[in-house]
Amino acid sequence: MSTQQFHSNIHDNGVAELVIDRAPVNALNSAGWYGLAQEIQSLGERPDVRVIVIRAENRGFCAGVDIKELATNDKLIIDVNAGNYATFKAVHLNKVPVIAAVHGFVLGGGIGICGASDIVIAAEDATFGLPEVDRGAMGGAAHLQRMFGVQKTRYLFFTGEMIGAQEAFRLGAVERVVPREQLRDTAMEIANKIAAKSPAMIRIAKEALTGIEDGNLEDKYRWEQGFTLQAYMSPDSAETRSAFVEKRDAKF
Repeated sequence: MSTQQFHSNIHDNGVAELVIDRAPVNALNSAGWYGLAQEIQSLGERPDVRVIVIRAENRGFCAGVDIKELATNDKLIIDVNAGNYATFKAVHLNKVPVIAAVHGFVLGGGIGICGASDIVIAAEDATFGLPEVDRGAMGGAAHLQRMFGVQKTRYLFFTGEMIGAQEAFRLGAVERVVPREQLRDTAMEIANKIAAKSPAMIRIAKEALTGIEDGNLEDKYRWEQGFTLQAYMSPDSAETRSAFVEKRDAKF
């Protein structure tokens, strides 16, 4: 059940805390992404919710999609694409501010969540990247570009290299870098500060700030997803996924 891949709690001051929890690496399956999107949107629709904090348990914030599930049935890419789109949209266009508190690896869908968020807090061990080329896929660059800008995004996308928390902070992609044990408290402290303000003013501000952004994030990501399907038609795409599951180097 998708609900087993995350859980949420609403605190008395209106801060909703959503925790991704699918061990070992928080790679959500197709049902999980649909469920996560519905939960984030539902929380934002509630009048008693003023801020949403998304964080995670386990070895990293989010490893993206469940590659092993896709390896057993490549037709699930359509459902995974739809679930990712809905999740990132639910974060970006949510009626209340969304804070992502991340640790460990932030990959694929994890980048989508961070790139769609209003504020990102990173633990010192957080690393960001999009190894999509090495997984035979596309997507997420629009959200990575919202964090790091055009040139750095292209470098990271083409090379598959990761970027550390301190460099992400230097480039303005994250608000703060803190020790891992302080991550949740720091995110909740910021959320509490926002939650103490007029909920009506904050919701108006969220809509206004989203409206002044350049371009349409959802349309950009939808454009990328078309190339994901094109990539999946290449035999190289299947080889990259097989190599990943079999823990070997891909051969082209």
